[in-house]
Amino acid sequence: MRDLVFKEPIVSGGIDNLRLAWKQVRNPIVVPLLQAAVYVCAAMSVMLFVERLYMAVVIMCVKILGRKRYTKYKLDAMKEELEASYSHPMVLVQIPMYNEKEVYRLSIGAACELSWPSDKFIIQVLDDSTDPAIKELVELECQIWASKGINIKYETRNNRNGYKAGALRDGLKKHYVKDCDFVTIFDADFQPDADYLWRTVPFLLSNPQLGLVQARWKFVNSDECLLTRLQEMSLDYHFSVEQEVGSSTYSFFGFNGTAGVWRIQALMDAGGWKDRTTVEDMDLAVRASLKGWKFVFVGDLSVKNELPSTFKAYRYQQHRWSCGPANLFRKMFKEIVHCERVSVWKKFHVIYAFFFVRKIIAHFVTFFFYCIVIPACVLIPDVHLPKYIAVYIPSTISVLNVICTLRSFHLLIFWILFENVMSMHRSKATIIGLLEANRVNEWVVTEKLGSKPKSNTKSLRRTRSRTGERIHIMELFMGLYLLYCAIYDLMFHHDHFYIYLLFQAGAFFIMGFGCVGTFVPS
Repeated sequence: MRDLVFKEPIVSGGIDNLRLAWKQVRNPIVVPLLQAAVYVCAAMSVMLFVERLYMAVVIMCVKILGRKRYTKYKLDAMKEELEASYSHPMVLVQIPMYNEKEVYRLSIGAACELSWPSDKFIIQVLDDSTDPAIKELVELECQIWASKGINIKYETRNNRNGYKAGALRDGLKKHYVKDCDFVTIFDADFQPDADYLWRTVPFLLSNPQLGLVQARWKFVNSDECLLTRLQEMSLDYHFSVEQEVGSSTYSFFGFNGTAGVWRIQALMDAGGWKDRTTVEDMDLAVRASLKGWKFVFVGDLSVKNELPSTFKAYRYQQHRWSCGPANLFRKMFKEIVHCERVSVWKKFHVIYAFFFVRKIIAHFVTFFFYCIVIPACVLIPDVHLPKYIAVYIPSTISVLNVICTLRSFHLLIFWILFENVMSMHRSKATIIGLLEANRVNEWVVTEKLGSKPKSNTKSLRRTRSRTGERIHIMELFMGLYLLYCAIYDLMFHHDHFYIYLLFQAGAFFIMGFGCVGTFVPS
């Protein structure tokens, strides 16, 4: 009875103490800090907006004037000259793979069917698989094509040192590579058309300063689920705008790691493949650019590939794609600044636009501003939040991003909510990369399903029985935070921010419970 009598006053006193402590720190500490965060995020939003607007203007000029950089080369004339002289250069085709049971036949088959003189290209399958059964299947597939007269080499290693970069580096050390002039790389799920080499190699033959020809990606499973559809919207902007602008204005853009042809001389001049980050492709591109080599992006040449359709695979991919650039920026900042072979304008583009704004600021402002600071301003209305910063600028940025995929424009709201959720993982990965924390070199190969998701009764039962694996605590925590802010705004302010907050909280809950993408058994 004594405990019951004294428990309520103790609890009440504790709450009163918390309220008193909050009042003491709210105005002198919390409000100024939150206002400063608003100003910092506003500055980052303006930086991102200016970058997006600049690229929109450039791409408009490129399309209106018809001055895409690759169109200035007379490709047809170069093809005719090449066929007439029959002076085809030797090309190496590298296909790195790791336990790619679902897709190995697709990439090997497509590479073997390239329309190039059979004595003028070598296919090199670099198999780092750890599953003996899969290794046997891949080797058998290579033997089948070799029996048809294709010059195909099956290469394995005793370890996975350097992951993809290590495999590509070791592949270039083979004795038969010394006769090759160019190397093209296809990841295991990529399927080039037969005329791929005819539409890329002539660019390199006609311009000795050109080090890389990059094609764009075409997604064979973009309609598989909402997750793949939203990815298509983001990647279409990357290829249609970012890569095109970089190619047309600076002769520099990031190598996408696949579907590109390198001049081997340029690759070696840049120092070859390095495994110091998880973005070995971007690392090579930056180093080659600092050596003076130029790149061209061929926007009308697409190579079919597969998007990750499971949320787990997509998260791992985005961690690598966000952590790697930040870590590379940390490692190469001084080297870029002190490079004397490229112009100041190009160095500014690489440091500010390519790395700082697109690879760091874009992730930070999306998560910290839209998911942390704006909801906090709802709880503390004393903080001034300009409407043009909170609404108009992000809306414009979103429209500029999505307009490249008009068929999915009706999914704009879903894309915004999805990107805000993913920005949490990207921001975390970016911080890990900048600080070189413990997951900085984490490499998880993106799972591929061969564009044929398996869904039978047995697998669905197994998936449901392992629902715990699909629970993501960080997303659920963020969902609760945003839901609380939405309810608070609905009860006390009525400024309509609660509408956005409720939808965003719902997106975090949906992804927190793993209800996105396709489901396959573990």
